[in-house]
Amino acid sequence: MTQTAVPVAPVAPAAVDYQTHPSRYRHWKLSFEGAVATLSADFDENAGLRPGYKLKLNSYDLGVDIELNDAVQRIRFEHPEVRTVIVTSAKEKVFCSGANIFMLGVSSHAWKVNFCKFTNETRNGFEDSSKHSGLKFLAAVNGACAGGGYELALACDEIILVDDRSSAVSLPEVPLLGVLPGTGGLTRVTDKRRVRHDLADIFCTTNEGVRGQKAKDWRLVDDIAKPAQFAARVQERALQLAAQSDRPADAKGVELTPLERTLEADALRYSHVTVEIDRARRVATWTVKAPSGAQPTDVAGIEAAGSAWYPLVLARELEDAILSMRTNELEIGTWLMKTAGDAAAVQAMDATLLAHQDHWLVRETTGLLRRTLSRLDVSSRSLFALIEAGSCFAGTFLELALACDRSYHLALPDDEAAAPKITVGEVNFGLYPMATDQSRLARRFYGEAASMDAVRAAIGQPLDADAAFALGLVTSNPDDIDWADETRIAIEERVAMSPDALTGMEANLRFNGVENMVTRVFGRLTAWQNWIFQRPNAVGEKGALKVYGKGDKAAFDWNRV
Repeated sequence: MTQTAVPVAPVAPAAVDYQTHPSRYRHWKLSFEGAVATLSADFDENAGLRPGYKLKLNSYDLGVDIELNDAVQRIRFEHPEVRTVIVTSAKEKVFCSGANIFMLGVSSHAWKVNFCKFTNETRNGFEDSSKHSGLKFLAAVNGACAGGGYELALACDEIILVDDRSSAVSLPEVPLLGVLPGTGGLTRVTDKRRVRHDLADIFCTTNEGVRGQKAKDWRLVDDIAKPAQFAARVQERALQLAAQSDRPADAKGVELTPLERTLEADALRYSHVTVEIDRARRVATWTVKAPSGAQPTDVAGIEAAGSAWYPLVLARELEDAILSMRTNELEIGTWLMKTAGDAAAVQAMDATLLAHQDHWLVRETTGLLRRTLSRLDVSSRSLFALIEAGSCFAGTFLELALACDRSYHLALPDDEAAAPKITVGEVNFGLYPMATDQSRLARRFYGEAASMDAVRAAIGQPLDADAAFALGLVTSNPDDIDWADETRIAIEERVAMSPDALTGMEANLRFNGVENMVTRVFGRLTAWQNWIFQRPNAVGEKGALKVYGKGDKAAFDWNRV
């Protein structure tokens, strides 16, 4: 497949907005028929997010995936009757040719990495919804399916490939571009589809891919169908997958209305989340506000609140802020996490989430909170929690502190009433598992029974700095005399360190314990891709990414490193 290069200066990642609406989609067509939704890829080649490339052959960039993320989110919340999502193409003979190569060629390293991270999160979200809320995904591969296109298919529960003697699945990044599949392809081929490693070796070093019966025999797809039977086979399997789901057929969806937000030069302001940026210090201070006023506690009230229901608004605002800060504020390397409000109101919210966790809207909202907290875990930023007077790090809000690399808890030994407290809740023991499938408490204590039992015994008890420190729930408990100096010095020291070294260190320390497929995608694979993206063999003057489509041959340094 060839794409036409357009000479351009390197892309500088200007402000990116992760909010969109189906009325503004340029790349996806979304349709509904009972329990089945169809997402058809029809990428507008002239609607790239940045200049310098055309999205030919359904090749994608960050803008395509922003729409994809939005579409799946709307299916989750606005169409609870949908049980299966068919992902297919509206273009003739092409499903998706993967990430746009010229976009990668003109992008900065940071842009490429953030792009890969977001696309990973979007595809992981398919699997998260399949596992936790019964929304199934079926890839109907009706044309050539290469690179990131096949990675999109791999994220689905099943893949059906048209058997037309030309359509194939492939991961040609190694032989064609000198890089790795950046969105989990290598890992899902082995860990998810269990393709034999020698066959996977051939597959990942072959330009033309694998088609037809061989693709099925090698486990690269689940089924094949001749063109005349393809549509019927896809529909039949979509309905079979739908029959496995418990999403409600008669529930009324919740429209995801635009977020209330103000974007300032040095701040992001939402109704419940505020991010204030200190550019001189290279620090952002996050404040997450507890619910206030009367909140619904029954299903009827939750449904009536709809998109204005506090936990749903909070999750959407926090997600948008994380994505915006990750992409648009690369030099702001340290995030200080604070909370404000009534801890009892947070605990009441948690009680409602637990009491109605089987209700579809509560389940989807909990899922969005889970995925959003996971975005925080994998953000390449230093995270410090500051537990000050007026804080409400309880239950769900305590997860924000547990996600941090360090937490500082102010001790006020002479003012018990004003002393900030943290409160462990039942939600902290598994409602919001990390990518590792473990709770943040289990990560913190390596699942050791004595520590976990001690914390569990403290559920519901407001813990001051000394009590929290004794249980190992906070890093430090300075009193009001030392607070300002200790936190200032810690932040200044952190900001002065190499961001590259910190990113590697934090990722290694945050994800301890046993690996799984998702941690291998975000950890091992991403680390290798990070390195390869900077090597001359990929991005040098004669690197494979740079010469692709120009008629030149890549010039490799043959030394193995």
